[in-house]
Amino acid sequence: MTIPKIARYTMPDASVLEPARCQWQLSAERSALLIHDCQDYFFDFYDRTAEPIPSLERNIARLAEACRRLGIPVYYSAQPPQQSIAERGLLQRWWGPGLTADPMRAGIVEALRPQGRDLVIPKWRYSAFSRSNLNDQLKAQGRDQLIICGLYAHIGCLMTAGSAFMADIEPVLVADALADFSAQDHLMALDYARRCCANVRTSEELISLFAAQARPASYAQLQQQLSAAMDLPAEQIDGRQDLFLSGLDS
Repeated sequence: MTIPKIARYTMPDASVLEPARCQWQLSAERSALLIHDCQDYFFDFYDRTAEPIPSLERNIARLAEACRRLGIPVYYSAQPPQQSIAERGLLQRWWGPGLTADPMRAGIVEALRPQGRDLVIPKWRYSAFSRSNLNDQLKAQGRDQLIICGLYAHIGCLMTAGSAFMADIEPVLVADALADFSAQDHLMALDYARRCCANVRTSEELISLFAAQARPASYAQLQQQLSAAMDLPAEQIDGRQDLFLSGLDS
């Protein structure tokens, strides 16, 4: 068995969302963004010109750029292009060889390619936390809130949210920055998440929320924001000098 060809459907919007059991107070200083399974291989099961893919790419790209501007870490989960049958384990019996059968399609889709200091985490199972160092990476950066977008909402994205919850990391699924096998699967994932383990927000809501937090509270925070924007170590940024001469362009 392999992934089926996926018919077009309309991306959910705020009108279908209901509040979660608990509402996280999201903070740019505590958050990280995870872009899950956005590899060419998985996108090939969609018509890329039809919804929900254009909305998915647009909303993830805007959200990722907003996070980078604020110094919010951006992570990608991506399956390795070569996996042995032993490494795939039960995935082999459930889905067949998967990406291993077409390793040339392992790259992140062009519209969402990693930039600057973005990190790619090898992904071995549905959850991005399974057999990876994602939890350690988040702890090292003092991040205990994880914003999740990408493919597929009711499989890897939902299970990653559940894993985050069980590690006391507050997960958020971005309703209009996910895609799935069908609208029914997509909505099921959002409903399960908001009832059991995660907040569900829209990309616009998160972008607006973080924009309101954009004013730095300290010089150190300003350094971190400039560091992310200029792709320079924070200690090399000196506010007493002309930052435009160091590469700042806006």
